[in-house]
Amino acid sequence: MKQLGSRRDWIKTSAALAGCASLMSGINLARAVTPTDYKGSARLRLSLAAYSFRDYFKDLDHTRDKETDAARRIDMFDFIDYCAAQGCEGAELTSYYFPKDLTESYLLRIKRHAFVRGVSISGTAVGNTFTHTDPTRRGKEIAHVKSWVDRAAILGAPHIRVFAGGAQSGQSLDTAKKVCIEALEECGEYAATKGIFLGIENHGGIVADATAIIQIVQAVKSPWVGINLDTGNFHTDDVYGDIASCAPYAVNVQIKADIHAKSQPKQAADLGRLVKILRQAKYRGFVALEYESKPDPYEAIPKLLSELRTLFAA
Repeated sequence: MKQLGSRRDWIKTSAALAGCASLMSGINLARAVTPTDYKGSARLRLSLAAYSFRDYFKDLDHTRDKETDAARRIDMFDFIDYCAAQGCEGAELTSYYFPKDLTESYLLRIKRHAFVRGVSISGTAVGNTFTHTDPTRRGKEIAHVKSWVDRAAILGAPHIRVFAGGAQSGQSLDTAKKVCIEALEECGEYAATKGIFLGIENHGGIVADATAIIQIVQAVKSPWVGINLDTGNFHTDDVYGDIASCAPYAVNVQIKADIHAKSQPKQAADLGRLVKILRQAKYRGFVALEYESKPDPYEAIPKLLSELRTLFAA
């Protein structure tokens, strides 16, 4: 074995090893997305969520909220065409509306179609519950999310929306949060190998307010996990305040036409105020309109997209 030639060589080698150890420590202990990750000015990129047409997809894995004319129903290719026609930079391809017998070939066709239509696939979204008390059931939820990490990688989608879930029967809130964090870390570690961000949505349950969801995200040891900020999902006393608190942790934003504060009737969202909040947080990423209001989406969505486009450009 070659001997170190001098004390100076030993010092250099020791410093290099210490640097490697520090780097590895940083990788292993890296936290989720933090407010310091966004630097410079905000950049808001307009997208549209497929969920906006949830009653109109030919393929869907849930019951329709209302019956729709079969002649107006669409598939994912049609949805991408619609996004292109509306001038959207992105399209969020919700997992619920892909064929059940989904193949890699189909995903690649979708990817090509989006590319030639000039539309970026801004992300996808899955339905899951990370708080199941039964490890086997929870394992299936984790496997489901991982399967969509693989699919997102094929599509070239940078982000997946995931849920937390609620405290289950007989389960304490602390335990629910603990198993959710563990599941997020496992999925986040896998997503990191594919370069995919996971955004946990403020979707009620154990993440019903800003404090709760931020605590969970801060506890997750993965720089590939952040918040999927849904502006219509807080039902607290201070909806806009909660949105502002979460915005610095957002890796994706779903913007809604309505808000529903606690003890208040549902009302139209102040889109200008929401855009201002995102700018103040220096958010740089996609803002997907996720339309859930009652009026016909084919009539309402173009107007909302136009309003958002104007606000983004101001």
